[in-house]
Amino acid sequence: MQQNLTDLKVKKLVIKKTRYEISDVMGLSIRVEPSGSKTWMYRYTFDSHRKRMRLGKYPAMSIAEARVKQRDALNDINNDIDPGLKQRQENEARKKVPTFEGMLEEFWDVELCHKKAGAATKRLIRKDTIHAWGNRKVVDIKRRDIVFILDGVRSRAPVTANRLHGALSRLFNFAAERGVIDDSPCTRIKKEPEKGRSRVLADDEIKAVWLALDWENKKVDMFRATKLAIRMILLTGQRPGEVCGMRWDEISEDDIWDIPADRMKNEEPHQVPLTPLALEVIEKARELSSDKEFVFGSSHKPDAPLMVRTLSRAVNRHWSEMGINEKFVPHDLRRTLRTRLAELGVSDIVAERVLGHKLQGLMAIYNQHQYHDEKRQALLKWENKLRYIVGLDLPDTGKIIQLLR
Repeated sequence: MQQNLTDLKVKKLVIKKTRYEISDVMGLSIRVEPSGSKTWMYRYTFDSHRKRMRLGKYPAMSIAEARVKQRDALNDINNDIDPGLKQRQENEARKKVPTFEGMLEEFWDVELCHKKAGAATKRLIRKDTIHAWGNRKVVDIKRRDIVFILDGVRSRAPVTANRLHGALSRLFNFAAERGVIDDSPCTRIKKEPEKGRSRVLADDEIKAVWLALDWENKKVDMFRATKLAIRMILLTGQRPGEVCGMRWDEISEDDIWDIPADRMKNEEPHQVPLTPLALEVIEKARELSSDKEFVFGSSHKPDAPLMVRTLSRAVNRHWSEMGINEKFVPHDLRRTLRTRLAELGVSDIVAERVLGHKLQGLMAIYNQHQYHDEKRQALLKWENKLRYIVGLDLPDTGKIIQLLR
């Protein structure tokens, strides 16, 4: 039976006990199965042989899309190409193309596993894509698919969406470089502009947070190692990841924390002077994990380090219980320290070296001074200010008292 089909007509085709087929025009037809499945078919003649090929399933393929496929097949015939044979060859080639999950594993084996943040990048990609794309062929993932995923992530976490966009771009560029796909579907997808965080805690907030992190404070039900790690960020200004990964063998007898290059964002070794309060934190941590590798151990896996996301979740869950009115994240404590160093008259160069930032331009080339003493003096100034804020007595050392004058 032949008729000019429409989407509405196709939608209303009744299910029968036996398979039947309704023709459209120019060899296009739709086949209706007793199961209710509807498949677009194309009948054609090639080299004097009558043939047929499947174009796709309805409603995944609309009638307009089926007609485009039919016209493409007709163009192949006019160019002496058997469209059915071409389709079978493409399907066979597609079977050899890795799935998205397989491509991600190859990306891990060849590139990510060698990167400091490789594991985090892999987790970032897997979290929002594997459930949707895991078994799909890489060549079948289009720009529209990526936009759909990114829009979903952006609705809850705009910055994470940009990080995922960057990670997927790297993955698909890797696939293109290895000849798996012709071009990355991430091209021409714009990242949303990000607003840099500017949160700096005020004196009353610093005091509230510090007191909330006391071991004896039962109001804030937080794992002890987590409390200590957050205090260490506030005392030293180091990144949450660097604090969480702190190992006992990184602490020297002269009260220096030696962070190796492979744990630093700038991939350069960094020395952090440990002030009296920082040493107190370490001594308390020793009660929890002195026989372990990491100073701040995980609550679930004692031999593993505390995870950065554990800190973030703890702060996110308890910030209001700490007695402050505005949300903050662990990294804001690092920014708070940097701001306070400026207020205390510490030079920008010394403050940046405290944070482990690289010097820029010619200064990075010609200035090789390590600023060890200056960093210690800066952190002692900050500790004195912190003691004043939270109501702690100064230690009985003339060196530190002198810094207050």
